[in-house]
Amino acid sequence: MNPYLAEFLGTMLLILIGEGVVAGVLLKGSKAENAGWLTICIAWGLAVTFAIYAVGNFSGAHLNPAVTIGLAVNGDFEWSMAIGYIGAQFIGAFAGAVLVWLHYFPHWKGTSDGATKLAVFSTAPAIRNSVSNLFSEVVATAVLVFGILFIGVNEFTQGLKPLVVGGLITTIGLGLGGTTGFAINPARDLGPRIAHAILPIHGKGGSDWGYAWIPVIGPTIGGALGAILYGLIF
Repeated sequence: MNPYLAEFLGTMLLILIGEGVVAGVLLKGSKAENAGWLTICIAWGLAVTFAIYAVGNFSGAHLNPAVTIGLAVNGDFEWSMAIGYIGAQFIGAFAGAVLVWLHYFPHWKGTSDGATKLAVFSTAPAIRNSVSNLFSEVVATAVLVFGILFIGVNEFTQGLKPLVVGGLITTIGLGLGGTTGFAINPARDLGPRIAHAILPIHGKGGSDWGYAWIPVIGPTIGGALGAILYGLIF
């Protein structure tokens, strides 16, 4: 499979499952309604795990511009391929969000709060403070890339690494995600936010573009910093 196509499909699968569980927890009438933060964090970790299993052999399953940038900074990925990977990730995230909208189609009308609908697609801070929110995303993403690089140098039973990375995602969500919803992935937030803005979602409200730069810039900086920190140590 072409690696760019693999990144598109893997990111689409990631968003379909990850944002699908958020929709299930938040939208009215879902059987998973009110299942809680733990459910969301575990499901995102598993979504990453299975997306890696799906396309890891074809593209390395970055699924995240911050990871692509971090690996390139660390010298483990060619910069010449980075733009194509990042573009495929954004398009895949958008496509995954459209599928979530279709999958939960009857539930949008039954959910009255516009902010709840936006939360299915993109992140928002628990307490809005640009400096603190940016810091949270930088730190969480630095931990992500730093952790992935550490995982990469360890020996595991064949086929186990995707589960370990999924565990890392869940751990970041539980430990660091309560401030901003742990975007830790520019494509995961911006692609679906664009979908939210475009799609005819019943009673959706605004897409909160004033906040949208934080889950893009924060993870981008954090991914590079995580790789630089790893390089300084090793």
